[in-house]
Amino acid sequence: MRSITVKHIDLFSIAMPFVEKLRTSFGEEPFKTAVIVRLTTDDGLVGWGEAPLEIHPGYSYETMGTGQHVLREFLVPALLGQVIADPTDVPALLGHTRGHPLSKHALESAVWDVWAQANNLSLAGAFAAHLPDGHASRGRAKVGVSIGIKPSVDETIAVIRKRLDEGYARIKLKIQPGWDVQLARGVRAAFPEIMLMLDANSAYSLADAEYLKQMDEFNLLMLEQPLGYTDIYEHSKLQPQLSTPICLDESIHSANDARMALSIGAAKIINLKPSRVSGFSESLEIYKVCVEHGAPLWVGGMMETGIGRAANVAFASLPGVTLPCDISATSRYYLQDLTEPPFELQPDSTLLVPDGLGLGVAVHEDRISRAAGLWQSEYPYKA
Repeated sequence: MRSITVKHIDLFSIAMPFVEKLRTSFGEEPFKTAVIVRLTTDDGLVGWGEAPLEIHPGYSYETMGTGQHVLREFLVPALLGQVIADPTDVPALLGHTRGHPLSKHALESAVWDVWAQANNLSLAGAFAAHLPDGHASRGRAKVGVSIGIKPSVDETIAVIRKRLDEGYARIKLKIQPGWDVQLARGVRAAFPEIMLMLDANSAYSLADAEYLKQMDEFNLLMLEQPLGYTDIYEHSKLQPQLSTPICLDESIHSANDARMALSIGAAKIINLKPSRVSGFSESLEIYKVCVEHGAPLWVGGMMETGIGRAANVAFASLPGVTLPCDISATSRYYLQDLTEPPFELQPDSTLLVPDGLGLGVAVHEDRISRAAGLWQSEYPYKA
């Protein structure tokens, strides 16, 4: 395999309007924000990555402010001039900086993209090359859709009906205390057979165990991250009390976290967000842990632009990813994305993996410039 040499790295802080905002138990972001990475090699190849950072420290402690600072001052200098034989070498190169997984993910993603191009591989093919035989991409990723907190059950049902009509086969609803059991009961009355899951984003505590037992009546695919966002232990006390499978999201930052969660019975399902675990190198290790344990695995989303979405779709096409993923079609989020062609939902509730080299999508730098301009105009004090 060919090595790549990092010659230059550019950072673009962007903001993009949503088609529809997503409200969760920790709030609602007004725009899609991110830091986009453009990495150029000494032979002129260009790779792209995305740090799906938000304005407020809600889902993650990282924000646009911290991400810009850590990337510019610490992480980018660590890669400049480096000869990289394999993308899995990147975590060690960035290891002098503790934490900041979303920012590290953006740089590692750009390396994966450009390394795949240099070796005449699609990104999905590059991932498969780091796995045992039998784990080649399926060429498509099974997906579902996530629906935020709405003002009423009736309005939620209306949105679900719209998404089902669009062809999504799995529905995820965001919940919080006071907006949970009655929501699930109303939705199940309207849609008794749909594939349904609930996501709490760490809104409950172990003291709510008796209350959460009511979730078992709704035939849920899973209950995602009901307890603390750093917790694994208390989830191991909750899972035996529920027949509904618990899925861990925020708690899983490494393959060791996933191994512990599955071994002590804290969860039956793992949600993998590559950005949450610092990149695709660690994602591949988590993938192997789930295959080893026979644990259902799916890929979560951070409402990425087409840059992050293309990479996530490539990973989600691997056969060890066994449940529908939170990587909806482009039109679910944006009127115009940063990349072409848009990701379109197929009749079997899948997204197709781009078949070009690397990410396989065309990045429109004029659109990045416009999105950077919106960031500057909306948040000039954060630039």
